[in-house]
Amino acid sequence: MRKIKESIFEVGAIDWDRRLFDKLIPTPDGTTYNAYLIKGSEKTALLDTVDPPKADVLFSNLAKADVSRIDYLVAHHAEQDHSGTINEVLMLYPEAKVVTNEKCKSMLMDHLETEEDKFIVVEDSQSISLGGKTLTFMNMPWVHWPETMVTYLAEDKILFSCDFFGSHLATNQLYAEQAENVYESAKRYYAEIMMPFRTHIKKHLARLADYEIDIIAPSHGPLYDNPEYIINAYKDWVSDDVKNEVVLPYVSMHDSTKTMVDHFVEALTERGIVVRQFNLAVTDLGKLAMALVDAATVVIGTGTVLTGAHPLAAYACFLANALRPKTRFASLIGSYGWGGKMPEQIQGLLSNMKVEFLEPVIAKGLPKQKDFAAIDELADKILSKHKEIGIIK
Repeated sequence: MRKIKESIFEVGAIDWDRRLFDKLIPTPDGTTYNAYLIKGSEKTALLDTVDPPKADVLFSNLAKADVSRIDYLVAHHAEQDHSGTINEVLMLYPEAKVVTNEKCKSMLMDHLETEEDKFIVVEDSQSISLGGKTLTFMNMPWVHWPETMVTYLAEDKILFSCDFFGSHLATNQLYAEQAENVYESAKRYYAEIMMPFRTHIKKHLARLADYEIDIIAPSHGPLYDNPEYIINAYKDWVSDDVKNEVVLPYVSMHDSTKTMVDHFVEALTERGIVVRQFNLAVTDLGKLAMALVDAATVVIGTGTVLTGAHPLAAYACFLANALRPKTRFASLIGSYGWGGKMPEQIQGLLSNMKVEFLEPVIAKGLPKQKDFAAIDELADKILSKHKEIGIIK
């Protein structure tokens, strides 16, 4: 249990050892499941719960906070790392009502089988008073599920932001103090989870500008007592601005593609273009996702397996296509043995990305001089495109 302000506590759990989220997302620094207790003069509210394996930590913290009654259990988001312990809380505090929006109510009934009479449904911008502390609920769909909402505590100017502004970072520091580490964790979180919804996030950021916020309290990672730090980072990430960078994920079976990648990196370097290279056989996909946040161009490097791209390259394309970064240009370099339609396959796998495809460079077997010349031409084309959009003067 950690005190935020008078009568306001963080009562969630730190998960130091979690290394994979949803059996999909790498969490090299662990995570936290933040739940918040607010005691008004008349009512007490618990904002979110914890992932079920950490339920004992939540209940221990509630005992330390001397909680004999919970009137409202605010559910910002139906995903189990937030809401998975709701039914256990209701068993311990049977007088509590789950406060959420209509969509979240429906999802909680589906996922947890929470009984319908346990809910109080609130509308967007509706408020509830705890006595001296007023909770205002704002629907913020697609950050990152359709039912997500946040809570603003007016008297203390705290935004309880759910997954918005979160980070998978296990820490017992209440506030974000290690700027570089926190920034990387927050950017990784944005890249892996929030990036597909950046157009929605832009609108939600604009809405929050109308509120005076002293503290941002997300559902994962440390809190922000300097909220402008993370708000400005999000404004940068969701903007349409890209950087003079090429993200180059590649996989090479017999070094033909690797030889092309090495030449390509040198060519881009000579032209003043930053390269983010990732060997897909060993790379942390979270770092690849982070690199995609800002880069103007992505180029896939892959050999051919049977008649298509290497499965690791195909998966990297699937990831990029799902995350939908603001990348402007894409291309492909690689090699083949006897045939196939790898370029068409790669382009099809990136159908969600609004990019201009530049002429790929595909070598038969080991790259020849003409292939290296084509790689130089591709580097020239990328340089020209980056100049056209104004990221190189």
